[in-house]
Amino acid sequence: MSSPATVEGPEPRLTLAHDYLLVMRGAERTFAAMADLYPSAPIFTLLYDETGTFGRFGEHSVTSSSLQRLGVSQRNFRRLLPFYQGAVRRLKLPASDVVLTSSSAFAHGVSVPEGAIHICYCHAPFRYAWTEQARALSEVPAPLRPVLRLQLARMRTRDLAASRGVDSYIANARVTQERIKSFYGRDSTLIHPPVETHRFSPGQPGDALLVVSELVAHKRVNIALEAASRANVPIEVVGSGPDHAALCQAYPRARFLGRASDQELVERYASARAVIVPAIEEFGITAVEAQAAGRPVVAAGAGGALETVLPGETGLLARPDDVDSFAEAIRKLAALDLDPARAVQNAARFSVASFQQKLSRHVDSLVQRRGAR
Repeated sequence: MSSPATVEGPEPRLTLAHDYLLVMRGAERTFAAMADLYPSAPIFTLLYDETGTFGRFGEHSVTSSSLQRLGVSQRNFRRLLPFYQGAVRRLKLPASDVVLTSSSAFAHGVSVPEGAIHICYCHAPFRYAWTEQARALSEVPAPLRPVLRLQLARMRTRDLAASRGVDSYIANARVTQERIKSFYGRDSTLIHPPVETHRFSPGQPGDALLVVSELVAHKRVNIALEAASRANVPIEVVGSGPDHAALCQAYPRARFLGRASDQELVERYASARAVIVPAIEEFGITAVEAQAAGRPVVAAGAGGALETVLPGETGLLARPDDVDSFAEAIRKLAALDLDPARAVQNAARFSVASFQQKLSRHVDSLVQRRGAR
């Protein structure tokens, strides 16, 4: 854990909220950096698993919604999707000067105490309702899809209404900024999410490429595996998910390593030939972590990679979903002789301290502006 940046001036009465705290992935790590910045702030969330989040929020008072008693876990929390918007509105937040929400779907819909400024750090507008409806429908049996389609339409309406209760949106990447504007009609401030770059350092690179990803269809891991096969380069995969068995069968020469601890992941990055990021990400923490370890990145040339990878300096960009383009980029890497120090320097732009400084300044400026009225 990094030391939080110093907040200038008196700390406002601030309340934090996040969708659900069940595991520690990118959004939760971002929220942890926010919680470190405001160590006395209470936390409100729909669902909380202290074990699944490794006790990361144990120093805070954490209040979950009434849905907590149903015993929902990371494996099955999607079953309650129709109920989350109502549950988040029913959370009873204390008197506050600022409510700072961290939202990928529902947290921006909290009922804010009178007089409080509502600032939302948006990882993405609710994907199932706006950009991934087809994926949501594919996950249920065909007879239930008309019902789900109607439910998603209602959720979009409620999500748009919730957006009107936010005073200031912060976007985690340009593509998110564009979606906030398109879906909500709102402007936003861009603050890239924090990456724990201090945990990584360059090592002795090996022969194998590395993919770090959940093994689900939309992460396009098959693109990386097929490209490595065509380039005749070994590849290792860290991660798990529903596509694990099918990918193992389709690519028997690849090494599937399962989930890795934080320390194991540090070692995997440092010893990788290069790191492949085949999916289009809103931001893409993996690409930054790889560079913090001094390793080049081959990423889909869209979304967050356009903001985090410097083509020809810290990696290469390939055409999204184009196996041949990825394979060609893999072949080109050896001839580029990229400098690991340049990759580390580029990754430092996205450090936890940098994120906390920018966030605290944004919060302070809004508080001061409100006080000047």
